[in-house]
Amino acid sequence: MDDKASVGKISVSSDSVSTLNSEDFVLVSRQGDETPSTNNGSDDEKTGLKIVGNGSEQQLQKELADVLMDPPVDDQPGDKDLVERVHMEGEGDAPLSNQLSASSTINPVPLVGLPKPEMSLPVKPGQGDSEVSSPFTPVADEDSIVFSKLTYLGCASVNAPRSEVEALRMMSILRSQCQISLDVTLSVPNVSEGTVRLLDPQTNTEIANYPIYKILFCVRGHDGTPESDCFAFTESHYNAELFRIHVFRCEIQEAVSRILYSFATAFRRSAKQTPLSATAAPQTPDSDIFTFSVSLEIKEDDGKGYFSAVPKDKDRQCFKLRQGIDKKIVIYVQQTTNKELAIERCFGLLLSPGKDVRNSDMHLLDLESMGKSSDGKSYVITGSWNPKSPHFQVVNEETPKDKILFMTTAVDLVITEVQEPVRFLLETKVRVCSPNERLFWPFSKRSTTENFFLKLKQIKQKERKSNTDTLYEVVCLESESERERRKTTASPSIRLPQSGSQSSMIPSPPEDDEEEDNDEPLLSGSGDVSKECAEKILETWGELLSKWHLNLNVRPKQLSSLVRSGVPEALRGEVWQLLAGCHNNDHLVEKYRILITKESPQDSAITRDINRTFPAHDYFKDTGGDGQDSLYKICKAYSVYDEEIGYCQGQSFLAAVLLLHMPEEQAFSVLVKIMFDYGLRELFKQNFEDLHCKFYQLERLMQEYIPDLYNHFLDISLEAHMYASQWFLTLFTAKFPLYMVFHIIDLLLCEGISVIFNVALGLLKTSKDDLLLTDFEGALKFFRVQLPKRYRSEENAKKLMELACNMKISQKKLKKYEKEYHTMREQQAQQEDPIERFERENRRLQEANMRLEQENDDLAHELVTSKIALRKDLDNAEEKADALNKELLMTKQKLIDAEEEKRRLEEESAQLKEMCRRELDKAESEIKKNSSIIGDYKQICSQLSERLEKQQTANKVEIEKIRQKVDDCERCREFFNKEGRVKGLRGLSSAKEVFDEDTDEERETLKNQLREMELELAQTKLQLVEAECKIQDLEHHLGLALNEVQAAKKTWFNRTLSSIKTATGVQGKETC
Repeated sequence: MDDKASVGKISVSSDSVSTLNSEDFVLVSRQGDETPSTNNGSDDEKTGLKIVGNGSEQQLQKELADVLMDPPVDDQPGDKDLVERVHMEGEGDAPLSNQLSASSTINPVPLVGLPKPEMSLPVKPGQGDSEVSSPFTPVADEDSIVFSKLTYLGCASVNAPRSEVEALRMMSILRSQCQISLDVTLSVPNVSEGTVRLLDPQTNTEIANYPIYKILFCVRGHDGTPESDCFAFTESHYNAELFRIHVFRCEIQEAVSRILYSFATAFRRSAKQTPLSATAAPQTPDSDIFTFSVSLEIKEDDGKGYFSAVPKDKDRQCFKLRQGIDKKIVIYVQQTTNKELAIERCFGLLLSPGKDVRNSDMHLLDLESMGKSSDGKSYVITGSWNPKSPHFQVVNEETPKDKILFMTTAVDLVITEVQEPVRFLLETKVRVCSPNERLFWPFSKRSTTENFFLKLKQIKQKERKSNTDTLYEVVCLESESERERRKTTASPSIRLPQSGSQSSMIPSPPEDDEEEDNDEPLLSGSGDVSKECAEKILETWGELLSKWHLNLNVRPKQLSSLVRSGVPEALRGEVWQLLAGCHNNDHLVEKYRILITKESPQDSAITRDINRTFPAHDYFKDTGGDGQDSLYKICKAYSVYDEEIGYCQGQSFLAAVLLLHMPEEQAFSVLVKIMFDYGLRELFKQNFEDLHCKFYQLERLMQEYIPDLYNHFLDISLEAHMYASQWFLTLFTAKFPLYMVFHIIDLLLCEGISVIFNVALGLLKTSKDDLLLTDFEGALKFFRVQLPKRYRSEENAKKLMELACNMKISQKKLKKYEKEYHTMREQQAQQEDPIERFERENRRLQEANMRLEQENDDLAHELVTSKIALRKDLDNAEEKADALNKELLMTKQKLIDAEEEKRRLEEESAQLKEMCRRELDKAESEIKKNSSIIGDYKQICSQLSERLEKQQTANKVEIEKIRQKVDDCERCREFFNKEGRVKGLRGLSSAKEVFDEDTDEERETLKNQLREMELELAQTKLQLVEAECKIQDLEHHLGLALNEVQAAKKTWFNRTLSSIKTATGVQGKETC
C-alpha cells in the first residue's frame, strides 16, 4: 500500500478497515472511495484489493467486503436530476440572521440507504501514489466562494443522512475525539452543477472534491454548545449505497452561517440561469443545437387517495409495477443549453409496450395537467394511465422471472418558435409483479432521465409567412443513447420529423443481449439447478448409497468417479452429509440448538451480510423470510461456536449453499466440518498467512501450467490475491452460478480443499486468450464481470469441471511450494529492518487499540440507546399502571353496584319465598278440605248402598209375604197364577197399575237421590282437579323462584366479584 499524507483515521465500527504505515495513519480506500484517481472514479478500473509484502488482515477484510458489495452502475448523465429542491428553515425574504438559526439545516434531496459504519479522514494524495493522480488546482473559471481558516475534523458513515440528531451526534464525537486535524480551504460553488472542493491552504492543491448533486444535507452546531463553531454536510458515497458526513470547524464562528448560506445558494441556483446583468441577451442562439433533459416518473395508486412513485431496480434499471393498479405518467422537460425556448403546450402524451415501436402503435393517455415546476426550471406533464385497457395488456400481466419488458413513452410538445411539434421518446425497462408483492428494492432513483439534442435551422426572413411567424424548423432530434450507439455501430438512429406526421423514427440495429454485454456483475445465487436426472444414474447412485450405508466409515470405490460427474441434485443433501462425515452428528445438532439461543458479538455484521447473500435466489431474497432467518441462525451459531475465528465475511454464502440442500441443523454440522476438518478456517488465522501461501502455490502452478499467462500477469503487475481471494475464502460461492457452485462443493467434500487449485487453473486456462488481451484494469473487470457470466450455461460449466477434474496436481508438489513459501517468508523476516518490524507491530497494536476504542464507543452508544429504551418502557409501564388503576377504580364501583343489586335481589327472593310459603299453606289447607269432602262423599255413598241393599232385601221379603198371602186367600188366588202373575186382562191391569204406582214413586225417589249424589260427586271431583292444578302451578312457580335465586348466587359476575374481592384482599395484605 502506497504512503499517503499524515492524516488521522477514527473508526466507529468493528469492521472498518485501516492500516498504518510508518508513524502515520493511512486510509485504505473502499470500493467506490472518492479519492481522486486517474480513472476518474470508474469502478471498472479500480482494484478490489492490493497487498504489498503479502498483505495484511485488514486488506483481506476489505476484499471480503467487496465480495458482499456488488459494484455500482456508473453514473448516468441524468444524475444531476437527483437534486430536486432545497428545504431550509426560515428560507424566504427574511434577513440572513433569521434564515440561518442555530440549528439551520439544508435538505436538498430525500435519500435513504444502509451504509457500512465507518469513520475516516480524507487523504491528501501523495506524490508517489500510483493509484491517485497528482494534485491539481480547482477549475479556474468555476464560479465559487472560498472560505479559509477551516479545520477538517474527519468523516464518518451515517445511517440516516437527513437526520439532524445523528449529524449533531457525529459532529460531537468527531470534535471531541479528533487528535490529528487538517487545515483546509473550502471552495463552495454558486451553482448546483458545481463541485465542493477541499484545498491545501499552503499549496492551493486539491485534497478532495464532492459534487453538489451528491451532497444531501447540511447542518451546524447549536449555539451554546462546543459544536457552535462547527458545521457538517452529508454526501452519498459509493453511488448512494453509503452516506458519509464530513465535519469542519471554523476559526471564526460567525462564518458558519455564511458557509451554510453559500450551500443553500448552490442548491437553489443553476448554471444555466441567465445572470441579472444579462437580461437583455441577444435573441439568436449560440449554436443550432438545443439540449433538453427529459425525465420519466411512474406513480401508482397507494390505496390512500394518493399516487406514489414506483421503485426502480438498481441492478436491472427497470421500474417495478404492480398488476391492475391505476397509474400516472409524469414527464419532466427541462432545457439545459442554448437560448431558452418556450413550450406553448402539450397536445399528446402517449404510451406503448415494447421498444422501437411505430407511431401507429402508440396509444394516447388522458392528459391531466401541464405546468412549471416550483423552481420554474422545468415543465411537468402528467397523464393518467389505466393499465386494464386492452392496449396495455402486455404490461399488466405478471412478468416471468429473469425477464424484462420494454415500454415506450412519448410526449408531443408545441414549442413557440419551432415550426413543427417535437416528440421526445423514452424507452424504459419494466417488470410487472403481483399487487400483493412487497416492493423491497435496493435504494435507487425513482425516475429515468434521457438527454435529447434538438438541432434547429433558422428560417430566413423572406420564407416566413409573417413577422410573428415561427423562427426555426427541426433538422433532427437525437437522444444521448442513440448518439452513443451511433458512435459505436456507425449506424445512425435519428428521429426526424416529417411533414404530415408528428415524427418518424428510423430504428437502430437491435441491441445485443444486455445480460451478456453490460458491465454489471452477476448477482450471487443466480442460475436454476434442475433436479431431473437420468434413471440409470439414479439407480447407480442408489446402489452405491445402499452399500455405503452398510459401512459408513468406508467410502465406496466408485464414489470418486461418480462425484466427478456431479452428484444428482435430488441426492446432494444426503451425499454431502455422508462425504463430510456428518452421519453421526447428534452432538452438533444439540450444540446448535443451544448456540442459537446465545448472543453473538458479531450480530450486526451478520445481519448486514444476510441481506446481501444470494439476492437473486427466491429463498433468500425476502427480508425476514424463512431463508434469511435460517441463514442468520447458522451464521450466528458458528460465530459463537468458533470463538477464535468467529464470523467472517463470506461464510454466509457457503452456509446458504448448504441450506438449499438440508435443514439448518445439518447445514450447521456440515459447515463446521468444512471449516475444521477441511481446513477452511486455517485461511482466516494468523493474518491470513495460510491464504497467502495458497496464493503463492497458485502462482507457481500458473508458472508451470500456463506460463504465458503467468508472464502476462507479471507484466501488468496483477497478483493472485487481486482476483483469487474470493475463490479461496468463499469456495467460489459468491459470484458464480449455482450449477457450477454445487459441483465445486461436490468435489471439495470428496477430494479436499486442494480442488480449489484445479478449478482456479481451469478458469484461468479457459480464459487465457481473453486475459492475454487485457491490461491491469481490464483483467480485473474480466474477473469481476465477464468470467462468472460465462458459466451461466450448464454446458460451459460442465466443460470447465471436466477440465478441472482432468488436471493432475499432486499433493507432493503443493507441499514443495508450501515449503518454498515458508522459506521465502523466513528470509524476508531475516532481511527486514528491526525498526520496521517494531513499527509494524506498533501499528498493529495501535489498530487493535483503535478497534477496542470504537467497540467501546459502540458499547457506550448501545448503553445510551438501551437506557433510552428502558426509559420508554418505564414510561409505557407507568402509563399502563395508571390505566390499570383507573380500571380498578371503575371495577370497584361496579362491585359496589353489584353488591347493592345482590341485596335487592336477596330481598325480592325472601319476599317471593314468603309468598310461595303462604300459597303453599293455603294449597295444603285446600287439599285437606277436599280430602275430607271426598271421605264424606265415600261414606255417604257406602251408606246409600247399604240402605239400598236393605231396602231391596225388605222388598223381596215383603213380596214373598204378599205372594204367600195371595196363595192362602182363595179369592185372590183366582186372580193370580202360580208364578204370581194376574190372570185375566182386567184384573191384571188394575193390579199392575196399583203395583206400578207404588213402584214408580219409590223408583223416582231413588233416582232423584242418586242423581243428586252423582252431581255432588262430579262437583267434588271438579274441585279436586282444580285444586291439584293450582297446587302444580304453585309448585312450578316455587321451583322457578328457587332456580332464579340459586342462579343469582352463581353468575359469572358474582364469580368475578369474588375473584376481585380475593385479589383486593391479597393486595391489601401485601401492602400491610
